[in-house]
Amino acid sequence: MDGYMYIIWIIVLISAVLTEAATFSLISIWFALGALAAEISAILGAPIAVQSIVFFAVSILTLALTRPALKKFMPKKYIPTNGELDIGKKAVVIERIDSMAGTGRVRIDGVDWGAVSADNSVIEQGETVTVSDKGAAYVTVSKV
Repeated sequence: MDGYMYIIWIIVLISAVLTEAATFSLISIWFALGALAAEISAILGAPIAVQSIVFFAVSILTLALTRPALKKFMPKKYIPTNGELDIGKKAVVIERIDSMAGTGRVRIDGVDWGAVSADNSVIEQGETVTVSDKGAAYVTVSKV
């Protein structure tokens, strides 16, 4: 197996680089550097145990030394999800909101959503409400 470890390290290196390219998370790039160092140790004939130690040591060392500095240059701008953008918007009740009956739908910018009342009150069809929270398939609304 020693003779094939350089292939394993190349696979780890390519996988880590592709993962980093897809996520830009500054996590897997350190494993790519560790795999490169382990690849070099494999080419130089180091045993598997040494290659593994080199891989982990270089990965952890480069992560510890460079990630904090690089995070300062990473964009800190928070980008809200589409659902978060609906919070605070006005909606029209298109089906009576009644938590006891399990009914309620609103329309926000032309899109229909299941709806519940923030205070469990009944809100009649046609009323205007404000979106206060958003779940996976429903919004929580309050009377205007």
